[in-house]
Amino acid sequence: MSEEENTQDMTSRASFLRDLVESFIDKQQYSSALFWADKLVTISQCDDDVHLMARTLILSKHYHRAQTLIVSKNLHTVHLGCCYIAAKAFQFLGNDRSALDLLESPEAESLIAETTKSLQNTDGDFRTRSLLSSIFCLKGQILENIENRDLAAESFKSALLIDIYCYEAFQALIDHQMLTADEERKLLQSLKAEDGANLKLVKSLYSINLKKYECPETPSFPPDLQVFERNCDVRVSMAERLYYNCDHVAAFNMTSEIMREDPLHHKCIPLHVALLVDMKETNNLFRLAHNLVDMYPDWSIAWYAVGCYYFATSKQDNARKYLSKATQLDRLFGPAWLAYGHSFASENEHDQAMAAYFKACQLMQGCHLPLLYIGLEYSLTNNQNLAEKFFNQALSIAPKDPFVLHELGVTAFNNQDYELAEKYFKDALSRISSVKDVSGVSSGLAEKWESLLNNLGHTYRKLGRYQDALTHHKQALVLSPLNPSTYSAIGFIMSLTNDLTSAVEYCHRALGLRREDVFSTNLLNEVVERLMSEVQPFPDCPDQVPRFESLAMEPMVNDSNELQNESVQATRSSSELTPTVGILTPLHTDSQQTLADASNLSIDCEMEDVSRTPADLEMDQSLRD
Repeated sequence: MSEEENTQDMTSRASFLRDLVESFIDKQQYSSALFWADKLVTISQCDDDVHLMARTLILSKHYHRAQTLIVSKNLHTVHLGCCYIAAKAFQFLGNDRSALDLLESPEAESLIAETTKSLQNTDGDFRTRSLLSSIFCLKGQILENIENRDLAAESFKSALLIDIYCYEAFQALIDHQMLTADEERKLLQSLKAEDGANLKLVKSLYSINLKKYECPETPSFPPDLQVFERNCDVRVSMAERLYYNCDHVAAFNMTSEIMREDPLHHKCIPLHVALLVDMKETNNLFRLAHNLVDMYPDWSIAWYAVGCYYFATSKQDNARKYLSKATQLDRLFGPAWLAYGHSFASENEHDQAMAAYFKACQLMQGCHLPLLYIGLEYSLTNNQNLAEKFFNQALSIAPKDPFVLHELGVTAFNNQDYELAEKYFKDALSRISSVKDVSGVSSGLAEKWESLLNNLGHTYRKLGRYQDALTHHKQALVLSPLNPSTYSAIGFIMSLTNDLTSAVEYCHRALGLRREDVFSTNLLNEVVERLMSEVQPFPDCPDQVPRFESLAMEPMVNDSNELQNESVQATRSSSELTPTVGILTPLHTDSQQTLADASNLSIDCEMEDVSRTPADLEMDQSLRD
């Protein structure tokens, strides 16, 4: 066989083996793929075939062999794919520093720069563009693991600008809260595609995943995504919008439907867990957490669900135990750190709570929620200056968030700046009231905003606007009819407007709901004392008790002797029954006897009769005889 025929035979055999290895990789038969990839490298000695074998080693979890195969041949400096595989192998081995050193070596940076320049000058093929984007995405992951989040965000943005289809880079920026809302919108607008065919679709899909809690707004479904209306990812994004609008019932119905279709949807589970906690569905939460731990014991979200269950059932020690395990499995999982802080805050452990919130703030630099919770803890410890500082930082990130505006209003109220407090409260209320549902109808206020209406009522009371204060307190009663503090506040305003009867009524209602309410008790005592001194016992009551004139008795018709005889007989007959009557109450015949005197006589008789026993009566009779 000639040399030319031998070369053709080897080329044909190598092509067959490449197809064979790719076929086994597609079927996840990695042992077979690795066996034939090794033979392919021996036959061809081509850099692309070495890259294929290194890919197979990574899939087979032979990370040391993969990085040794590439670094020993120095292919990471000349082959872009081999550079990526070697860095990926170091990352799998937990050696992030070596992976970063490899990517930042002069040879690797020169190779990356040349590839980037070639893509800018020409359209380039899709595989090269995707590979270069993957290298920047991998670099961002490594930088984030070593807590260099600023450079990590830049790497992720570079990956997304090179390849708009690199969703992993976009997900890291969004889920890990690396950008503010304005930065996210600017990044989305800067995306470009060479063909431009699917750019509008990509932007529409990405837009529904942008920050949803920055400001409550009317949910809107992009018209370009009508074909994806039943897609689970799209519906999860819409459910998140409903959740941050405090429409928990609609959000829960949507997540429950998604969980029935896809019980392990990784984006839906954290949102569904949060809704179960808010709605106190502890039985369903226990069942979900139990199933997740059984199926995915190494998944941080599974232990996060367990911790949330114990948090909802007020078992904070167990909650912190499992939430801590969730943070150990995924140090970048921000919601677990927030829930960890909530468990301390619920027991008034302010220092530990703030420590957890500060950690969440480091992980979620583009999110204002950790700053909001830190300010809230400072406010609870009566450190209003630091509380206002953190609230203003949160406001700079989310200037339209009603929760931040509400807390700033509370701080202004505590500082006795009631005009500024009114401004913040009214601004928050106007943003909430402008939200409409999908059909365009106003969704009304959720029960969560009852405190906002009450605080606005307190502010109006301090400003002397009692009618406005009553209006907002009564609106708060509509949202939460069983809140005793609202009844106490209304009763206080009634007492200030001198409507004492209504004040007593509302104080009784407050005490009926909370018997140990000290403020309502003291207010009720004060109002009752005012009623006793200011209000007449019944209408048209005179100031003094009137004295009635004496009424003259009609003259007797019978003869005086007969009258005396009858009187004597009456006295004798009565003395046989009650001998003391004749002694204590002699019979008067004076015609000027009054009704009051007669009344007193009868009372004395009755009292005497009751106080004497039969033995006493017999003794008195014997003495008289």
